[in-house]
Order: sequence, then C-alpha cells, then structure tokens
Amino acid sequence: MWRWRLQALLRAGPGPGGVAAPRAGLKKLVLPPDYSGITFPEKPKLKFLEKVPAVPKVRREPRRLRDIRGPSREATDFIQGQYGILALGGGYLHWGHLEMIRLTIGRHIDPKSMFAVWRVPAPYKPVTRKSLGHRMGGGKGPIDHYVTAVRSGRLVVEVGGRCHFGQVRPFLAQVAQKLPFPAVPVSRESLQEMRREEEEKRLNNQNPWTFERVVTANMLGMRKYLSPYDLRLHGRYWGKFFLKHRV
Repeated sequence: MWRWRLQALLRAGPGPGGVAAPRAGLKKLVLPPDYSGITFPEKPKLKFLEKVPAVPKVRREPRRLRDIRGPSREATDFIQGQYGILALGGGYLHWGHLEMIRLTIGRHIDPKSMFAVWRVPAPYKPVTRKSLGHRMGGGKGPIDHYVTAVRSGRLVVEVGGRCHFGQVRPFLAQVAQKLPFPAVPVSRESLQEMRREEEEKRLNNQNPWTFERVVTANMLGMRKYLSPYDLRLHGRYWGKFFLKHRV
C-alpha cells in the first residue's frame, strides 16, 4: 500500500503534496576571457603632451589641407590595446582636445587592471592668426597655436587590459562625441568586421556604373572637372570627409 502511495507522490512532481525527484545534469558555464597575451606598459595612464613642440618651427607653413585629406596610412591597426577610438573623417586636434581625452580616460580607467596609450603625436603643425582688428595686408600673421593633423581611418587612442568592451565603451563614446571630426569607439573584432563589410559591399556591388568606371571611361568629359585626388581615391573622400556610402 505504501509503495503505491510513494509512486503516486513521485509522479505528482514538485508542488503541494508532491516530492521532486533528484536529477543530475551537466552545467555549461562560460569560460572566463583569457588575458594572458596582454602586455602592460610601464605607465598605464596617458602621458601629458606638450602644448608647443620642444623645438618650434620658425618658418610659418602654409595650410596644406592634404594633411587631413584621404585615408590614413599610419596607426590604422591595434598594437597594444583591445579597444580604441577610430576617426571617420579628417581634422585637426588642438591641445585642448588632447587634454580632454587624457583627463576623461584617466578618470574612468583603473590603473591596476587597465591602460591607455596614444596613437597620435603631440601638436606639431603651426597655425597662424592675426590679432583682432588688424588691417589687411602685412604678410602672414604670427603663430597662434599648434595642432595635430588626423586623417580618416586612424586610431586616436587605445585602451586595453583586463576588461571587456562594455566597460570602456561609454567613456570612449563620450570622448568621440567631443572630437572635431566624426569618430566611433571600436574593438579589434568590430574593426575587422567593419573592414570585412566594406570589402563585401565592394565585391557584391550590383550597380555596374561605379565612380571608378565612369571616371576611367571619361563619360561626358567629367575628368576635366575632377581633381587628382578624386581620380586617385575614386570619389570616396571629399576633402576631409569620408563618404562611406560610395562603393
């Protein structure tokens, strides 16, 4: 009799008047990330950058807007960190921008487990400016300040250590929003994915009338209206702006 009642209770399952039968299962836990390949620099925080070069240039240079035009050829890949800020356009960084980056990142990172490194040099390019109310003429004005030229596709700063992207993304986005050119926070994986999507878009393009083909065939005689930069960069860059929708 008691055996029949015990079997009925076991069949009833958990709940009022029921008994939960013990079950053994295999738990699948997520493995912790591996930070064994990360090398910490001697100083984890960003170093202070000088406002004026140690040996300032005496000659007052022209504007040379080609310094911020087209894609960057340096500092396009990560070297130490796993996360960073990627420039999506060209522009000039003043000393105030660099100081804002240093202070904002320095407040948010933990020096014991995180670090940050610069990927742009200190201000080196002189910018001249005449005083307020000065008459026209009289030659080029005196040097007012120095800036750092940045092209599209360059990493401005890198952040790494024993951390994940969700921890560093908020303050990296805060810094990127204050820069004088469009920029986004990226990781190593997201940067590779971004480049893979651009290459896939170029290979799978269904429109035969691309900018490169139209210019190469000189349709409607349009080559006389284009600059050498448009011919070399295939119209993907308009001055300091990066036109990502063009293929």
